[in-house]
Amino acid sequence: MAKLTKKQKEAHAKLDSSKSYGLAAASALVKDITNVKFDASVDLAIRLGVDPRKANQMVRGVVTLPHGTGKDVKVLALVTPDKEAEALEAGADYVGLDEYLQKIKGGWTDVDVIITMPSVMGKLGPLGRILGPRGLMPNPKTGTVTMDVAKAVQDVKAGKIDFKVDKTGIIHAAIGKVSFDAKKIEENANELIQTIIKLKPTTAKGTYVKSVFMSSTMSPSIEVEVKAV
Repeated sequence: MAKLTKKQKEAHAKLDSSKSYGLAAASALVKDITNVKFDASVDLAIRLGVDPRKANQMVRGVVTLPHGTGKDVKVLALVTPDKEAEALEAGADYVGLDEYLQKIKGGWTDVDVIITMPSVMGKLGPLGRILGPRGLMPNPKTGTVTMDVAKAVQDVKAGKIDFKVDKTGIIHAAIGKVSFDAKKIEENANELIQTIIKLKPTTAKGTYVKSVFMSSTMSPSIEVEVKAV
């Protein structure tokens, strides 16, 4: 096992791994135990009591974090010419259609979110093998396939994120940066957790939210106290 560095030892010393912390305390602690020289992301890992293999227990959705993610999200708007000005004005970083479809076909995926229109989705189908594994395929359920392109771009830029339970029953999501004050981290985390709670499948039995862990890039994980749901 690799030896812990001095900073890692200091971080672990501040964390009692045998206990769980309230959301406010965890949000303050994650700042205290982060020692990297860059503005690290703060992440939540939420384990759910669902079976993702069953369609009626798949948990996915969108949430607009009240304080944004702290990340400069790069948005590609794949739209027809009549929507290009609207997308640019809303803040899209890349706007166009056929030229970007060709770039993606060649392997270019240097964006965080792709927003498009219903009429364009047919052209994106053949690119599913490239976009799907990277989580970039637009989806009406997440608001990234819409005629209101401007609103979709603005929402994403303002901190709207989509989440989906993975095959092990866990939702991973970035909810801010360690440079945020603790209250903003707490409020962003609470918004995500409450949104997920509202999406509880009627077919899910037993405890729904089994555990919540908060961490930052390269920090130890903090167990967040959750009530049985």
